[in-house]
Amino acid sequence: MPKNLKNTSTYEDQGLSPLIYQALDASVSGVIITDNRLPDNPIIYHNAAFEKITGYSKREIIGHNCRFLQGEDRQQPARAKIKEAIQKGQHITVEIRNYTKQGDLFWNELYISPVKDSDGQVTHFIGVQNDITRRKRVEEKLLMEKESVEKKVEERTENLRSSQEYLNSIIETIREGLVVLDPHFKVLKVNKAFLKLFKVSETETINKLLFDLGNRQWDIETLRELLVKILPTNNPVLDYVVEHDFPHIGPKTMLLNAHRIELEGKYKDRILLAIEDVTDRREIEKRKDDFLSIASHELKTPLTAIRGYVQLLKRFISKENIKALDILSKSDTQIERLNNLIAELLDVSKIKSGKLDIHHSAFDFDKMVRDTIESVQLTNKEHKIVLRGSTGVICNGDETHLSQVVGNLLTNAIKYSPDQAQVSVDLARFGDQVKVMVSDQGVGISDSDKKRIFERFYRVKNIQKRFSGMGIGLYICQQIVLQHGGTIWVDSELGKGSTFSFTIPYKK
Repeated sequence: MPKNLKNTSTYEDQGLSPLIYQALDASVSGVIITDNRLPDNPIIYHNAAFEKITGYSKREIIGHNCRFLQGEDRQQPARAKIKEAIQKGQHITVEIRNYTKQGDLFWNELYISPVKDSDGQVTHFIGVQNDITRRKRVEEKLLMEKESVEKKVEERTENLRSSQEYLNSIIETIREGLVVLDPHFKVLKVNKAFLKLFKVSETETINKLLFDLGNRQWDIETLRELLVKILPTNNPVLDYVVEHDFPHIGPKTMLLNAHRIELEGKYKDRILLAIEDVTDRREIEKRKDDFLSIASHELKTPLTAIRGYVQLLKRFISKENIKALDILSKSDTQIERLNNLIAELLDVSKIKSGKLDIHHSAFDFDKMVRDTIESVQLTNKEHKIVLRGSTGVICNGDETHLSQVVGNLLTNAIKYSPDQAQVSVDLARFGDQVKVMVSDQGVGISDSDKKRIFERFYRVKNIQKRFSGMGIGLYICQQIVLQHGGTIWVDSELGKGSTFSFTIPYKK
């Protein structure tokens, strides 16, 4: 493989023969190439085996740093060794815990090699990974089997004696309705929550077919599809929505979680069906969305009038009346802030109703970022925004909405780093993707909050009192990026700042 790799996504561009291309893609080992010349050393190539091992698609891999494979398991000693080797440009072989897209653990035997140019500078790293989970499991199994047989027998006997009582206690303490079915969908057990929710008794349910309950009220097409078609091929099934109008209790929206027990023995092939009644919650959410939509539209008209009156007052007041002009100027600033909040609420309403219009047209991506930075910089004199890198891309997308994303990330970076004087923006291009990174050295985000940071109206608890906001900006950013076929994510640590990144494909 040539030492001086180009920053492209195809082997032909890199000067590699089709034979090498086919060999890498035919390999059972996962292979990746990262570009050490770009910020955060992003992945610019991976073979088919890498996708198969990790479960991630190309769109979710390209542009990311390899650390996403460790999920929240960031304290492994192997990570420190990898970091040191990359900083020194050295070869390294480690065994590290990784996680698939579905969250499944797998052990990775990782080989990392630097690629240097003619001047001896490290330009790329090549990583080769092999799934050694089976070997690790065998090692763990051998270790466990060293325990005494007598202790195992004693533990199993105790478990068998108490398991029935323990399981019954769990079933009864679950707040949602729970049904236990045999392989033929006959009801073996229900908890009190189910009986209360659907206003039935045990004698009306136990040992009866689920679809026959309540004079066949439960013969619901979507429920039958879940149990007969989906569950056998996709176990478990989570958050499956079933809507049905029950003659005796009215319309219900139910969230179902189904799991088929695949262990051998007495409980083999039994089905656990958890039923959560979300009827009221969905209705409240609908009312809230309707209220946001109506309130946002209604506020728009008087706000426009107020802005007009303020502009008129500015024209009629003498320039010598500095104090009055200053008050009007501050009022104008607050009106603009309120106008932006209303615009965000309207965007949320449009997203929820599927009416957020994305208009694709060709535009200069770098110029869009520069113009956005300039606009934000004008209203934030305390922070300096530093731009690094470029893409040189004419992008086909919605320039206004993508500028909104960059502007929102910059505004957040400035807001949440009040004690720092600088935030940075990094641009990069690889293959058919462009990447934007907005970094600050502010308060940072905890691991638990990172999971929900892009949720609508979610705000981090420990900073709610210090910083104002409604928790919808990042939600809007995510939806805009997703509608451009891209991904957005955050790398952060409490007290050490955050880096928000997004990638989108572009059409040449």
